[in-house]
Amino acid sequence: MVLYATRKGFRPSQKWPKSGYTGRVYLCNTGSRSMKRINQFFALAACTAALVSAGVTANPLRWAASGDPQTMDPHSQNEGLTNSVNSQVYEFLLHRDKKLKLGQGLATEWKQIDPLTWQFKLRQGVKFHDGSAFTADDVVFSMERAKHANSQVRVYANQAGTARKVDDFNVEFKLPQVNPIFLDHVAALMIMSKSWSEKNNCVTPLDYKNKEEKFTSLNANGTGPYRLVSRQPDIKTIWKKNDAWWGKHEGNVTSVTYTSIKNDATRVAALISGEVDFILDPPPQDMERLEKTANVKVVNGVENRVVFIGMDQARDELLYSSLKGKNPFKDKRVRQAMYQSIDIEAIRVKLMRNQAFPTGSMTASPLGAFNDAAIEKRRPFDVAAANKLMAEAGYPQGFEVTLHCPNNRYINDEKICQALAAMWAKINIKIKLDAQPRAIYFPRLDKLDTSLYMLGWGGAITDAETTLTPVLRNRQTGGIGDYNYGNYKNAKLDEAAAASSKEADVTKRTALIKQALLAHNDEINHLPLHRQVIPWATRSNVTVVHRADNFVQYEWISVK
Repeated sequence: MVLYATRKGFRPSQKWPKSGYTGRVYLCNTGSRSMKRINQFFALAACTAALVSAGVTANPLRWAASGDPQTMDPHSQNEGLTNSVNSQVYEFLLHRDKKLKLGQGLATEWKQIDPLTWQFKLRQGVKFHDGSAFTADDVVFSMERAKHANSQVRVYANQAGTARKVDDFNVEFKLPQVNPIFLDHVAALMIMSKSWSEKNNCVTPLDYKNKEEKFTSLNANGTGPYRLVSRQPDIKTIWKKNDAWWGKHEGNVTSVTYTSIKNDATRVAALISGEVDFILDPPPQDMERLEKTANVKVVNGVENRVVFIGMDQARDELLYSSLKGKNPFKDKRVRQAMYQSIDIEAIRVKLMRNQAFPTGSMTASPLGAFNDAAIEKRRPFDVAAANKLMAEAGYPQGFEVTLHCPNNRYINDEKICQALAAMWAKINIKIKLDAQPRAIYFPRLDKLDTSLYMLGWGGAITDAETTLTPVLRNRQTGGIGDYNYGNYKNAKLDEAAAASSKEADVTKRTALIKQALLAHNDEINHLPLHRQVIPWATRSNVTVVHRADNFVQYEWISVK
């Protein structure tokens, strides 16, 4: 039996109440369902009296977004929402503050011994949510687990080198080569319990793209500020405050419920009605309305994320096209024609309502391109020139191709793809749009099962390295080029990017990064669109911290 706090007092129920619920939930041991009604009444009365006299308070947070986390396995998928919610349970050796600056996390001290060696002193007295102690064994285990072939963060784990236990609270990292952003890579890897993983047969990350199910699909055991209570994919996920957390809860949220609400109008209506307290991705077309709505406020913020289009440039025949025995995307003129037929200003103004920054760069932040105008500059919108390029390439009549697109991952993702389809029709490229939920879409990309696709890339790190190595380089072992879903080969890009990854001299490294980015732009290996802006929307009694990696940090949220 559960006792709910309602606007008129306390109410017992076996089911979730449909109305009048303030969000406060109390568990009362009233016995089995066969208990006589009179005994249940007195038991509930006693529970209510105890709660009132004890001054029990609860501050639940209910929030929603268009998509749903992919898995509770912290190493399996490298996707924004998934990483965000998993980081409330699992922690890193280094934490990021509200401005994304690195500081103490599960490590309290760190130092570089030589160009290839780092040492970390671990925080003592930390407990996992199952009560087991955190030690160096968990760090070494997690770093090796993250290198597994099923892990989408393996490229970062490999670049972080090999972790070795010095003693229970000291760990040494040996790097295979100089790593200019070593600390950023370490700060991207969540720490798991070795004993818990072994006990539950999840010592390796689950193979998400092949629909593997493991204990970590629905369960978690970290050291973080919130414990995972329950996970119902595409329905709701619930967390509870970890009162034993070593850190400081700046907010007052005691429990969190996340719900996936795909439909934009339904998601906005849920916020306005008070059914949810916060939405992560209010649609641009509703921003003006939300700003004028009573008891609702908009929290503005830019995200470190670039959205772009990729093309299969490897196969001799596209998987999803009307052309047989040909791959038009191998021809740079076709790629350029598609680029120059994109009216990016129409997308920015009409579709994104100015909530986007068009760019010609592939870096998540302009800082990654050093604000270099030559890298940031877009090719001109010119349909006539695009048609001429199509004719020169031998496709004056165009062709048909399927555009695979997510419909619940990026802001207006499906609508952007629809707009692109209309624009490409002007150069006789007929688009068959296949928009899918992220749970279906991303495994398709992992299998290179696409001819034309949308992807976004970003996060806490503004350095170009975390775009160059996993996204832009040629596909290789160890995670290099894992997200090069077009499987193109660009020797100039790859050579410069590889050199920049191990260059310690800042001036030389800057030159190499620019060289790599310009080599990409020259070959038009992707079609960059814009860096997206994500204002959040909350009820007026909710205070949140909008961070540029779009992570929702529960410990910073307050609900009055």
